[in-house]
Parts: sequence; structure tokens; C-alpha cells
Amino acid sequence: MHKTRENNRVVKVETRLVYGTMQNLTAALLWAVLNIVNTVFIERSNGTDRLNNSRKVRKSYRFSKDWEVHEAMSYFTLYSSNYCNTVRTLRVEVAPKKYRQRTPAMAAGLTDHVWSLEEWLLFPSTTRHKMPPFSRN
Repeated sequence: MHKTRENNRVVKVETRLVYGTMQNLTAALLWAVLNIVNTVFIERSNGTDRLNNSRKVRKSYRFSKDWEVHEAMSYFTLYSSNYCNTVRTLRVEVAPKKYRQRTPAMAAGLTDHVWSLEEWLLFPSTTRHKMPPFSRN
């Protein structure tokens, strides 16, 4: 989405294909209303990211000065929110007015329960990088 602003107000919104093909974009948007790209999906994601990652808060002194740390915190908030935070719109009704809360990872079939942050942090990962051996020179 490219927003044209005048006097701090959005006056025009243009959609541009950045990654992939038009066919892939059309397939991804089949569930959207009238296959029109809407900024609400992008802005909701950005708002949630800013809420969970203080390095992305606007107008503060907590901004990132180091790209690697910024990137690491971005991945941390993204992945931990997928496993640890329930989403109201993903809940499943199990009885009248009784719901089972679900996370995005549960909805995708990657896990069967809501993870605590401690459980998520302590879970062994096979893709973690190992530190190089310490050598004294």
C-alpha cells in the first residue's frame, strides 16, 4: 500500500505488487472482501507489532540503534505472539456462550495449547545457531 498524504491526512491510497506474482496475490486475497486490498489488515498487524515491541513505538527514546537487535526483537515478538497470545476472532465455540481460546499457531495446527512465555523460551530449537568454540589467543 502506498499512501499519499497532504497536511498529515491520507488523500490517496495506491496498491502495488511488491513480492510474488499477480496470480499469487489474487489467490491470497480470495477471502478478502471483493478481492480489494485493504489497509486494515496491514495496519492491524503494524499496530499489534508496535504494542508488543517497544522498539517500534513512535515518538519515544526506545527506538533501535542496532539493526541486528531490532531484527531479533521483531522476530521475538512475532513468533511469541503466534504461540502465546490468544486471538478473539480465532476462538471456537464448544458450548453455548463457552469458547476455547486459540492462538494463530493453534489455528494453523502447529500446536494444541496456548504456550506460556516461559515454555516458549525454554523449548529446544533445532535451528538455533551454536556459539563458535571459545579460543584463547
